[in-house]
Amino acid sequence: MNLAADLALALEAATEAGAVAMRYFGTQMDVRDKSPNNPVSDADLAIDALLKERLLAKRPDYGWLSEETVDDQSRQSARFCWVVDPIDGTRAFIKAKPHFTICIGLLADSQPVLGVVFNPATGEMFDAFQGGGARLNGVVIQPSKVDQLEGCAMLGDPGMFRHPAWPTPWPEMDVVSRNSIAYRMCLVAAGHYDGAIALSAKSDWDLAAAHVIVDEAGALATTHEGAAFVYNQLVPLQKSLVVAGKPLHPLLIERVHHVKLS
Repeated sequence: MNLAADLALALEAATEAGAVAMRYFGTQMDVRDKSPNNPVSDADLAIDALLKERLLAKRPDYGWLSEETVDDQSRQSARFCWVVDPIDGTRAFIKAKPHFTICIGLLADSQPVLGVVFNPATGEMFDAFQGGGARLNGVVIQPSKVDQLEGCAMLGDPGMFRHPAWPTPWPEMDVVSRNSIAYRMCLVAAGHYDGAIALSAKSDWDLAAAHVIVDEAGALATTHEGAAFVYNQLVPLQKSLVVAGKPLHPLLIERVHHVKLS
């Protein structure tokens, strides 16, 4: 495995996929529901096909896991596996909101070692590989050093933080929402926001690429119980997400670790 070469391949594929996305962005496109409240567009499928062709043509022995490809489980016998979300934040994309990303991650022995997360609407290209640091448009990034909840900039559902069921009300924070989970993680990794919480299950393709970027930037990403993610399981699903800089992360876990999720 040559991570530098794999990163170059992923960056090239993401750039090409971004051009496809922007040809669809803001236009009328065919949209249908894969399941309730889970839309897929022509753009998702076109980008998925492009990424699969580009990435596997150069790495035919790598496994493949994508939101828009039927999972035949062959990935579990491959040492290396691409983990792809053609459009993370499809609902935002359909509404022509620039809060979506194209995600390309690489697992080695089920551990994420490379990630590219591209927002073609804003031109933000995040990338990282294990041991190589994390970058936004080629510039090294790092998370914020914020160490208190009050006044912090948080990514998540504003209504969740205001819910009356919390044993202790959350302090005043600047809470905003972004559809793409990977985008939220990268914005925290770059220090644009201090933390992000999602108290619902997330798929490997939502997290793997951005997780490498978070790690290499020097932030932390875990479940809401503080547990590490385990990738490339039979069902590629993670319980929840808490991501923040190292000073803030334990304060968030302390607030949410007791929550029981179905």
